Amino acid sequence: MNLPVISRPLEPALFARAPDLERHRVAPGGLTVVALEPGDRLEVIDLEGDQPAELLAFAGNGRAALAALGLSASPGADFIAHLLHDGSLEAAHVSAGLVRRGIDCRHLPHAARLWPAGNPAGFSRSFSASEALLVIVAAPGGQTPVDSQSRASDLRLLIHRANPRRVMAPPLPAPLGELVDEFTITPGSARDYLVAAGQYIQVLDVAGRQCSDFVAFDRRGLDAGREIDLDPTVTRTLNGNAYPGPGLFSRFFDRNLQPMLEVVRDTVGRHDTFALACTARYYEAQGYFGHANCSDNISRAVAKHGVQGRAGWPAINFFFNTGVDVHQHLTLDEPWSRPGDYVLLRAMTDLVCASSSCPDDIDPANGWQPTDIHIRVYSEQERFSIAMATRKTPDADLVLTRESGFHPGTSALTRQFVDYRGFWTPIQFDGHGAIEEYHGCREKVAVMDLSALRKFEVLGPDAEALLDYCLTRDVRKLAVGQVVYSAMCFEHGGMLDDGTLMRLGPDAFRWIGGEDYAGVWLREQAEKLGMKVWIKSASEQIHNIAVQGPLARTLLKDMIWTPGTQPKLEDLGWFRFLNGRLDDYNGAPLMVSRTGYTGELGYEIWCHPSDGLKVWNRLWQLGEPLGLVPLGLQALDMLRIEAGLIFAGYEFSDQTDPFEAGIGFCVPLKTKQADFIGKDALLRRGAHPQQRLVGLELEGNEPAAHGDCVHVGRAQVGIVTSATRSPVLGKNIALCRLDIGYCEPGTAVEIGKLDGQQKRIRARVVASTVAYDPEKTRVRG
Repeated sequence: MNLPVISRPLEPALFARAPDLERHRVAPGGLTVVALEPGDRLEVIDLEGDQPAELLAFAGNGRAALAALGLSASPGADFIAHLLHDGSLEAAHVSAGLVRRGIDCRHLPHAARLWPAGNPAGFSRSFSASEALLVIVAAPGGQTPVDSQSRASDLRLLIHRANPRRVMAPPLPAPLGELVDEFTITPGSARDYLVAAGQYIQVLDVAGRQCSDFVAFDRRGLDAGREIDLDPTVTRTLNGNAYPGPGLFSRFFDRNLQPMLEVVRDTVGRHDTFALACTARYYEAQGYFGHANCSDNISRAVAKHGVQGRAGWPAINFFFNTGVDVHQHLTLDEPWSRPGDYVLLRAMTDLVCASSSCPDDIDPANGWQPTDIHIRVYSEQERFSIAMATRKTPDADLVLTRESGFHPGTSALTRQFVDYRGFWTPIQFDGHGAIEEYHGCREKVAVMDLSALRKFEVLGPDAEALLDYCLTRDVRKLAVGQVVYSAMCFEHGGMLDDGTLMRLGPDAFRWIGGEDYAGVWLREQAEKLGMKVWIKSASEQIHNIAVQGPLARTLLKDMIWTPGTQPKLEDLGWFRFLNGRLDDYNGAPLMVSRTGYTGELGYEIWCHPSDGLKVWNRLWQLGEPLGLVPLGLQALDMLRIEAGLIFAGYEFSDQTDPFEAGIGFCVPLKTKQADFIGKDALLRRGAHPQQRLVGLELEGNEPAAHGDCVHVGRAQVGIVTSATRSPVLGKNIALCRLDIGYCEPGTAVEIGKLDGQQKRIRARVVASTVAYDPEKTRVRG
């Protein structure tokens, strides 16, 4: 008998929908407070390994109750007590909450240490509560010098509820600040609410994958009998984007082109400004007569404010996953939003608003299961960071956009920032601009914040063996104090990441790349192989700034002090690093590597974020007489394309091997004897290449762009990966992934514009992907 096929897709992003399970994060060097009921089971997980954990438990009357979890106090375990008395606002807030529960924070008992040092990644312990408890879990750790590797890392708490029937929906996250109003909108309904100028609106998806239509009206206009509402078409036009997001293009506009709202935070990044809110006619066309719909619900909600009802509202549909495909069809699918995801908006004028919880249950728009939307309105006195969200994996805790330790310096020179890999990074600087910044780097010296790079410490007796297996380079040849550039590949040969590897000691390495997932992947490989090695995230405690240009050495030699065991800055070799200090023996600890991403003589300075502003100010003090300029992402892109340097998502992806990405030199198949991930696939792909990265020079002054098709006659034979106008060469250039049969220098090709056929730009293949200084005399100088 043939049984019916059942849909059971893997959906790790919806972990919070499990009615009996809660997840909480304990940040490195921080603590988290959770409440347990009798019979609940608490699981504490050491995500990265070798991370201490402390726990305190209190019963309802405020008495210490470690025994209720089967634990006892550990002598000297006082990190929680120390943290609650460190004078920070967060500590004061937590302490005040504990005092309200009858806990005397002035005389906290010793905590329980949950495990000894040296545990592997993923190690965990479980505890069952014999009574109602308030539990504090901490991840001890503090500020770690840049040249040290003993860093604190995350803990994860899982609470398995003994009585899941009490949990009808995922618990709402704590409010972000002082609440003015909050309410829940059930599926198939809508609600109006008033928001004053300066107040904040949080639209929160409680269970994930639920749409919420939103409309807003100028309240003073309604008082005068005029309907001035938020206009999606005006908003798209003025922003030049399909949807506003935190940062430069963040505003929603009304029909009179006036700003109404500003997007402050967005943890999803996929919403709709094209389609109407669902209508009665839509459901009738599918055979569902009388179906509840957002347009009618919104019309009823705003009628009391004198707003004329509409059969279809051109609303902003938060979390609605729409797109336009290559055939110009408007598509929809399940939302990207996870449980607890939200959009935070700031009102720029007094508003009448209405929000819905969409009842659509006949297509994927709400994940086939309409659920609640929760609205919170916050006081205008609150100040929230502007942020988007990133996650290492679909089920990972979200991380909001951060500011680097150099941000106080860069933000004084520009307001033009974009979210680059989870950090606010300048795209160009006021009073300079990309062209001036470019020439400053080529002719004098430039400085750029590159803290968005991800850093991972790889430690332990098997560290060398793990990295030799996971990277294409021969790691066993890497000396202490040396840096090597390498690819990191999947089994099929496609690239996971590229980056640089530093060897800090015989069993101590630091991997620096662009991909957050690289740390997770390295841990997975270590676990498969049973290796004794720890991979510890260091991105939050190591920020870096690049100093690039022909005067970089002149600038740095007077600000980097090194002991006798380390080379002087002026003696540092290419792809080497040193441990030093800022100015003198008592200065902030620094690491300096002779590396860069510009094709110029250059260095990178690595420091703790708390020392970032000291480094920034000293660079400018010494650099201004030399003509130092700040460098943004736009100028950096011009520099790296001229230098033939590759960029993730452009020159490479998991569908591109290192040979196709133009970095075959970092895959020493003939000399590296040891096996490594992807080796068999790379041997096969290297022997029978289908495409290669080449450089192109374009005729005339019209530029190419990433994604442009490259043709010989009617047929497409390649694709432009990156392109720029080269100021120093005075011509348009491009990097192109091209069919192997057309890679001979001098070959004529055409770059397709418009539909690829109506307009072509003539170009020719050049001898090297490096358009500027192909012999690398400047970077080696």
